[in-house]
Amino acid sequence: MSNTQKVLTLNGRTITLIGTAHISQDSINEVTEAIKTQKPDCVAIELDQKRCDSIKNPDSWRQLDIIKVLKRGEGFLLLANLVLASFQKRMGQNVGVRPGDEMVAAMQTAEELNIPTTMVDRPIQVTLRRAWAKNSLFGKCKLLSAMFASAFTSEQISAEQIEELKDNSEMDSMMKELSDYMPTVKEVLIDERDKYLASHIWESKGSNIIAVLGAGHLPGVQAYLEKIATNQESTDTTEIGSIPPKKISSKIASWIIPSIIVILIGLGFYFGGKNKGTELVLSWVIWNGSLSAIGSIIAAAHPLTILIAFIGAPITSLCPFVGVGLLTGITQALICKPKVKDIEDLTKDASSLKGFYKNRILRVLMVFILSSLGSSIGTFVSGAEIISKLSSVFTKTI
Repeated sequence: MSNTQKVLTLNGRTITLIGTAHISQDSINEVTEAIKTQKPDCVAIELDQKRCDSIKNPDSWRQLDIIKVLKRGEGFLLLANLVLASFQKRMGQNVGVRPGDEMVAAMQTAEELNIPTTMVDRPIQVTLRRAWAKNSLFGKCKLLSAMFASAFTSEQISAEQIEELKDNSEMDSMMKELSDYMPTVKEVLIDERDKYLASHIWESKGSNIIAVLGAGHLPGVQAYLEKIATNQESTDTTEIGSIPPKKISSKIASWIIPSIIVILIGLGFYFGGKNKGTELVLSWVIWNGSLSAIGSIIAAAHPLTILIAFIGAPITSLCPFVGVGLLTGITQALICKPKVKDIEDLTKDASSLKGFYKNRILRVLMVFILSSLGSSIGTFVSGAEIISKLSSVFTKTI
């Protein structure tokens, strides 16, 4: 038996875990052969229902409405999805396999044999939101840098290297590196999903189950299944299957900076008079608006979008309910409406900087992110300048 397969006999049930590389022809063959040979009662697949539907309906991208995505606050999630999909697609081109083809093969083989399938992975939106929410500001920056580094890398990978990724020593090394560099991300992407996958595999119907999952999850899922079988772990995934709610302290914090800015400007008017108060207001407007506008310019936004960034940033920075990225993103999408070709070329264009500027949907996402980033930087810069100018007023008063 392949060293990428683990056969577990737990409480009278047989669960065969097949660890795959998502862009491996050998994995496709191994999965297909195992299902045909064993004819299990159920095939559990490392996909969530939404990703399963998109695989079955590859034209679903055509229904993408970028404005609705921004309104739902999913701009970053869409960008992360596209970058990850683009990276896997580019790696798969070198070996002639599309990302997730082994999952497709598992579904098709099971369907041919009238074997039920079940999707046992956590929704990708939940995973990404949890990774983002649980990270510190520094962790978020590391996550973004790693994501974009993978998007624009020119590294090539051979079929032999892909197969090596299924080897325990190679995988252990990668997991340790990820754990050292981004422990929170590793916890969300690997550890939590190991538990989620194991719980849903265990709840699959039948006494003979084949589970198809990435090789990196093999040790963790096996360990959780063995604990579940001996009642050391429950199959309740409610907590890790949901987006962590914002803490009250976080909600309060979102109002702290705007409140401080308003109070400082108010103090400027009170102690320094109309001229000093106006000077502080201008510092806030110029820094916040200019840096947001610069972010939009870097994203090659339409002139009207740049103007919206300049006008909107100083206002939205004082209101946690609406971000300037929402205003600039929607404006850019309305003026430079995405075309069908932009949707069709999304994952391809997401693999290069040139593609980001050429593709209208990706440019909307760039406008959304860079204008927001510029406004955030402007908030801290202008806040520091306001404090400096106000301190001079107090010095003269004293």
